[in-house]
Amino acid sequence: MNEHLDNIKSRIEPLRQQIINHKVYSAIKDVEDLKIFMQYHIFAVWDFMSLLKSLQNNLTCTSIPWFPKGSAETRQLINEIVAGEESDVDSFGKIKSHFELYLDAMQQCGADTAQIELFIATLKETGDFNASFIIAGVPAEAREFVEFTFEIIHSNKDYLQSAIFTFGREDLIPGMFISMVNDIHQNFPDNISIFKYYLERHIEVDGDHHSHLALQMTSNLCGGNEQFWAAAEQVTIESLQKRINLWDGAYQQILNRVTHGQIA
Repeated sequence: MNEHLDNIKSRIEPLRQQIINHKVYSAIKDVEDLKIFMQYHIFAVWDFMSLLKSLQNNLTCTSIPWFPKGSAETRQLINEIVAGEESDVDSFGKIKSHFELYLDAMQQCGADTAQIELFIATLKETGDFNASFIIAGVPAEAREFVEFTFEIIHSNKDYLQSAIFTFGREDLIPGMFISMVNDIHQNFPDNISIFKYYLERHIEVDGDHHSHLALQMTSNLCGGNEQFWAAAEQVTIESLQKRINLWDGAYQQILNRVTHGQIA
């Protein structure tokens, strides 16, 4: 393992543990609680796809005419991840992106998809993030999470995008979801079968393969540049804190439901 990768892993381990052991998981007692969690998490699932495609745009040639761009090895790494995330299969063998699979899971358990759908529709029509957040009534924590991701995307620094993709997403997701899968198997009935498939698919794909590809991609992009590695570490720490804040928001909303009988 690259020494710089090891250093970042060591520095962020306390934040990783906060996320993996976050109290939101144990707060999810029934399907209504799960709906709240999913209505927050869907924004992270969506902006992940934008981060993924930004990396593909930066690291490969996605315009016409085609010309060789960057490192062939790095192109292969990001293209393989894109294929798995954008064109995976659901439990019925149908081709789906992981975002579309997550929407299916929300619909199966009765979670409200209107907010994320209105946000996306407004953004697609106007290109105005601020208006889209306001019109859709996106929770502050979800908005801040997405805004940070797009701040890094708009930096046009592929090594920073790769860092938050790797350490804030691909290398984090398996451990984060193992905690939830264990609780879900004990607490919930078969009407969340799609969500369980989604979680198990992430554990299988990200834990076994994509995380290794992403680590190699970050190593390739930062190379021997110490300033790149230092900046990568800093944005990784910020991205993990945004994840903690997102989970805090979902947790508080679940507590509000329990205390006041409200369902988001």
